[in-house]
Amino acid sequence: MNLKTIINEHNQLALVIGNGINRYNNDSGLNSWDAMLLDLWIKHTDDEAKDIPLGISLTEFYDALDLSSTSKTKNLQKEFCDFLVGWNAKPHHHAMMDWAKRHSAPVLTTNFDETLSDCAALQLHHTDAVRFTDFYPWASYFSAAEIQNPAREFGIWHINGIKRYSRSIRLGLSHYMGSVERARTLIHKGGEGRLFAESNQGRWNGRDTWLHIIFNNDLLFIGLGLDTSEIFLRWLLIERAKYFKTFPERAKKAWYVHAGRNLSQGQTIFLKSVGCEIVKEESYDALYGGIWSN
Repeated sequence: MNLKTIINEHNQLALVIGNGINRYNNDSGLNSWDAMLLDLWIKHTDDEAKDIPLGISLTEFYDALDLSSTSKTKNLQKEFCDFLVGWNAKPHHHAMMDWAKRHSAPVLTTNFDETLSDCAALQLHHTDAVRFTDFYPWASYFSAAEIQNPAREFGIWHINGIKRYSRSIRLGLSHYMGSVERARTLIHKGGEGRLFAESNQGRWNGRDTWLHIIFNNDLLFIGLGLDTSEIFLRWLLIERAKYFKTFPERAKKAWYVHAGRNLSQGQTIFLKSVGCEIVKEESYDALYGGIWSN
């Protein structure tokens, strides 16, 4: 199995895109979450740290920054978004989004920047404008027109927040735990409206959010570390595996495609346990190159 086979042979595929797409062919290092958090750390504390130390995750580092800062007027989420100003799409951004449009493939991204939607000239829509909140814009998506089924139509959905809504940005452990609680309510509560209600496939409480894609599409992870800092997404994959174990006839596939160094033993164990097949390509060019032009 390789990336070419996956995208050519599966017609209910959703792309799950991480920051790797922004770091590809970028030598400046400016697109690194680590570097941006370190810049904020230096700005708001007296400690000029050179790197994220061992023993603390990125999410915990953000919370440590928030607690250590003495500024009374800081807005760390807004300041982080300021780093994203000026990010522009490159040819591989365009190629991947063109492929997704041609194949009506939904796109989920953990990125905050709007580079993907900008390169496709998409507009922001809300499945429920009346109940919209800029704190959790989970029912908001970028597309050329309004869509009816998130799992079967092309749209770009932001899992961890959108730059234009700085309050939506999920950076710290506290932020992620809030997302877990919100998702848990949609998945497990609400009587017949909960995801695990046997009679309610497709018409559950999260059907108009990006969560519907997680549970109703084959997933292709690309450019995403999915390491222990990705607490929320890893928890969702556990819930996804439990859901498919309860309803095996509804099971969907997932692939984690990567290049470079081998995955750690722990990450390998986790991905396999949640039903995610690991595919290693020879180079990053194989992930972001001409393969998306087909």
